[in-house]
Amino acid sequence: MNGGRFAFVVFLGVALVIAGLSLFTVNERELAIKLQLGEVVRSDYEPGLHVKAPLVQNVRKFPKRILTISDRPERIFTAENEALQVDFFVKWRIVDPVRFYTSTGGALVVANDRLGEIVKNAIVSEFGKRSVKEAISAERAELMRDMRQTASATAEDLGVQLIDFRVKQVEFMDDVRNSVYQQMAAERARIAAERRAEGRAIAEQKRASADKERTIILADAYREGQMIRGAGDARAAEIYANAYNKDPEFYSFYRSIDAYRKSMGKSGDILVLDPDNDFFRYLNDRSGGQ
Repeated sequence: MNGGRFAFVVFLGVALVIAGLSLFTVNERELAIKLQLGEVVRSDYEPGLHVKAPLVQNVRKFPKRILTISDRPERIFTAENEALQVDFFVKWRIVDPVRFYTSTGGALVVANDRLGEIVKNAIVSEFGKRSVKEAISAERAELMRDMRQTASATAEDLGVQLIDFRVKQVEFMDDVRNSVYQQMAAERARIAAERRAEGRAIAEQKRASADKERTIILADAYREGQMIRGAGDARAAEIYANAYNKDPEFYSFYRSIDAYRKSMGKSGDILVLDPDNDFFRYLNDRSGGQ
């Protein structure tokens, strides 16, 4: 009896061990391939529980999620042979687990290294076709697109897909950065000087134009004033002449009265004249006669 129980326990244990070696699970975040004596026999596994032959077959699993490569900045050269320091990152994922396994042995470290070299070669190739200005200007999006296209073709041989490829920062190397900054400062100073000179020239033109307009306006105003004054004087002379012709004696009387008013109309004025002077003719003679 005891021997039968022991045999049952042993059988049950062996069965559990065989079941444990024969069953495996794949979740939603994994890709799996089945190997038999080192050769891939199946790779199209859906999430769930699956069976394999123990000892003869084994399973390799790889992450299905998006992975990131963010390596140290690389020193590259542009078409002008200017050295730049490029900092970048890459988003990628495994799309063909069989090709990934056969090309990298299934090691993510190996895949990162090889994919990193592919990306660096793409960066060197594309930056080498462009000048510094093109590399750091608004053409950055086009540059990253070309680099991703260049690297994607080679990355497919690893069974991976490049999801995103971004250049985070482009900097001059330390040995040329100061000289570049000095050149930029000198260029900005030159542009500022040109702008100030242009501003002064425009200001002088505006000032000269304003002075010219002012002179013309004053001259026109003076000319019009003289014309009006001359017309007024002529009209006054005409009125005086007409008045004199109508009644010369009254005109003389009026002019004398006006002269009296203007000469003696202010308090404190002193006028020293001979009483028989012709100036007092109308005061001495009511009729105004000689």
